[in-house]
Amino acid sequence: MKQYRITTLNEFIIRRQANIPYAKGELSRLLHHIGIAAKVVNKKVNKAGLVDVLGAAGSENIQGEIQQKLDVFADMQFTTALKDSGECCGIASEENQEIITFDDDLANDGKYIVTMDPLDGSSNIDVNVSIGTIFSIYKRLSPRGHKAEERDFLQPGNRQIAAGYVVYGSSTMLVYTTGRGVNGFTLDPSIGEFCLSHPDIQTPQDGKIYSINEGNYANFPEGVKRYVDYCKEKDAATQRPKKSRYIGSLVADFHRNLLKGGIFMYPPTESSPSGKLRLIYECNPIGFLAEQANAIASDGRNRILDIEPQNLHQRVPFYTGSRNMVRRAERFLQETSARVGKNSG
Repeated sequence: MKQYRITTLNEFIIRRQANIPYAKGELSRLLHHIGIAAKVVNKKVNKAGLVDVLGAAGSENIQGEIQQKLDVFADMQFTTALKDSGECCGIASEENQEIITFDDDLANDGKYIVTMDPLDGSSNIDVNVSIGTIFSIYKRLSPRGHKAEERDFLQPGNRQIAAGYVVYGSSTMLVYTTGRGVNGFTLDPSIGEFCLSHPDIQTPQDGKIYSINEGNYANFPEGVKRYVDYCKEKDAATQRPKKSRYIGSLVADFHRNLLKGGIFMYPPTESSPSGKLRLIYECNPIGFLAEQANAIASDGRNRILDIEPQNLHQRVPFYTGSRNMVRRAERFLQETSARVGKNSG
């Protein structure tokens, strides 16, 4: 019987450390602690229907959204794990209005900061739909030995050192990049380890799936409406339209399209004229992963990773996925915008 060599997340991280010229083990330890927190949160997610972690926690986050109990738990677990790593001097979380800085000398000497959405798609918890965690790692700009500053977190996505997500679904996966491709690890509950299951993920340049909340169709920009209508037309080669698949959890929708090919769109609407997704916590890390997997991410006109953040909770329109699909969507948006501008002139 053929024996297969299992590579755990920690083994993989240590091996890859040699490929990062400036790395001295700090980033490896930080990623290791993120993996530990993901396992703890996974346990709670799996027991969500049996323990008192479902429903609202009774408070709102900075976005004005009711915090779910599991949101608060996940935020606490990742914050604690990152502090314990000794490599992280501060955190910006979707659940908190201001940055979180650590007071001890070890943390203040850390060279990295982390941004995170501790539990993406948490409104799906009660109905047992996939949810996730999104994280991003940057080198700090402020001097080591001092508290982190807000400017450490207002860096464009092209300065990310690492980014990833955890999807808690039928199986739990951690997918991450350090700028040298994208690799996915599936949690093996029998040994309690994330094991390499999806090496060197590459997104197909074309796909058959478009992911958007079509319930908002009437409020979409005209270019987005035209692109959605185009997706519903029969493809010349297959004689079939593209498939509409929308889960309502960014991690789950992106993960599917990352592997199979497709496009995810969250355009501006009348109620959210700047878009709804957060640049720092969601779009930048997902955009970094997309580009490392040969996909792309934009706001419909500009590369997501080149946008200069103006504030911690900035929102932007978001289009990401298979290269040819996103480029076509951008053309629809730009052609419509040009036509409207010509008519108004």
